[in-house]
Amino acid sequence: MTEVLATTPGLYPLPDWAKDELSDLKGHQKDDLVSGGEGEAVTETYGDVRGELLEWQIEAGLDRLVEGQSRWDDMLAHPLSVHENVETRGIVRYYDNNNFYREPVVHGDLSATGDVSAELRAADASQAILPGPYSLFSLATDEHYGDEAAFLDAIAEFLAAEAEAFPPVETLFLLEPSLVVDPPADGEDERASEAIDTVAAAVDSDVVVHTYWGSIPEKPYAHLMDADVEAIGFDFVSDHDGSVYNIQEYGTKDDIALGVVDGQNTRVERPEEIAERIEWVDDQVPAQTFETVYATPNTELFYLPTNRTKDKLGALAAGSEEVSL
Repeated sequence: MTEVLATTPGLYPLPDWAKDELSDLKGHQKDDLVSGGEGEAVTETYGDVRGELLEWQIEAGLDRLVEGQSRWDDMLAHPLSVHENVETRGIVRYYDNNNFYREPVVHGDLSATGDVSAELRAADASQAILPGPYSLFSLATDEHYGDEAAFLDAIAEFLAAEAEAFPPVETLFLLEPSLVVDPPADGEDERASEAIDTVAAAVDSDVVVHTYWGSIPEKPYAHLMDADVEAIGFDFVSDHDGSVYNIQEYGTKDDIALGVVDGQNTRVERPEEIAERIEWVDDQVPAQTFETVYATPNTELFYLPTNRTKDKLGALAAGSEEVSL
């Protein structure tokens, strides 16, 4: 029997009270967000935010809880932005939308910082979030390794070392929108899959490679199927036809993540609508029976106001319970 688990790809919006408080405490200086250098008051505030974000998920009834990534001002670039051998430079538009991050420029060897594992240890989370190695490679600039293949390998090894320090969690979501938005070229697509393998091998958790903002081109998808992960995630909000085509043409893993709630639109889906979307996907691939379905928003949640985020979390949990597979 298929197990349907309601979860999210993390990166929650900051509660309004926290935006004001953190703005005052940090004096609008985002460069203070370096692991161990935030100051006691800022650290305590983020601890309060972390607790509130966990409460949202518990009250909604989600099956996997994330830490919330409230400190990730640079979004998926965050693990590099807090590294001592990375310089954050100008503001860059994030995947051609109205969000921005500081460009991480690598000018020295990358080694684990323990930043993300420290966040997880401070939370009672059952699911970890990391940028996928290919997406982090795409968002960063190399001024040290001098070769794209070597740089991708270094990013993968860096993330693997970070993940190896995680406390026990049931699931690790690797967020890989660049596989869709900026897909790897011939040769690079195989290296991207190998980089994902490097990170996945560092944990005992089930690993989900979640892609979004469309569907992956065929060749990179075929190589992604070679990665030793438990599940691939699909964006059934942005491109359900392309996602179904990949699954029908190339198959997928025994588990699957389905982006069935719009992480960028404030309209709150009805639980029955969410259940219908999950069941529709299952109907399109009658030859495959999934062991686990992760029902999730298609994208990170920081695009949404907090009230809509909480409403969508509740609808997602309720809709997942209504599914009959």
